[in-house]
Amino acid sequence: MNDKKTKVKKMFDSIAFRYDLLNHLLSFGFDFYWRRKALKLTGINKDTVLLDVACGTGDVAIAARKFGAPVIYGADFSYNMLELFEKKSPWIKGKCVQMAAEFLPVKDNSVSNITVAFGVRNFYDIQKGFDSFYRVLTKNGKATIIEFRLPSNFFFKMLYRFYFKKILPFVGGIISKNKEAYKYLPDSVEEFDEKTDIPSLLQNSGFTNISRFSLTFGIVQVVIAQK
Repeated sequence: MNDKKTKVKKMFDSIAFRYDLLNHLLSFGFDFYWRRKALKLTGINKDTVLLDVACGTGDVAIAARKFGAPVIYGADFSYNMLELFEKKSPWIKGKCVQMAAEFLPVKDNSVSNITVAFGVRNFYDIQKGFDSFYRVLTKNGKATIIEFRLPSNFFFKMLYRFYFKKILPFVGGIISKNKEAYKYLPDSVEEFDEKTDIPSLLQNSGFTNISRFSLTFGIVQVVIAQK
């Protein structure tokens, strides 16, 4: 587990400087839609106290602010990602903390919403991470998870696999200068999708009212659970 934690941290630290560009380029801009849709589904508003876990350079938090969320905190294991977040959005300065999802140094029952965009599969212990989410959320608070998944449609699955295993590592490797990082992405998505049932793990942590939404031909899932 510690090996994975160290590997993932080094990987994201190394690609941070090209992370936003590659996210937008390799998703053909759909990443903006996925974030907005998830925030709309979960009901982010002017009463929200949000903790964005695995926040990266802050695109979810920035979108949540546009939805009116007045209080937002960012958490990520990569220092370089958090540094870029603060450069992009000075308003978050002092509200970003370098930490792992499994050990959130946050008071019990203190945030109304938690978001994680494309970060759960990088947790070294997903169940422990969800346990932490449950602990820090207020009563009726929501955890919202955005993750890739393999499409169920055979044609889209084949197309998806070709793009993720051939095109994405090639383009991502050239631009980020870290081919291994963009080889890890498709490999981790496939392994995660085969072995991990997000709703079941959330239920194990005590969450209820769990909903799963499928976006863009089934390549992205949004899972929302309530404490």
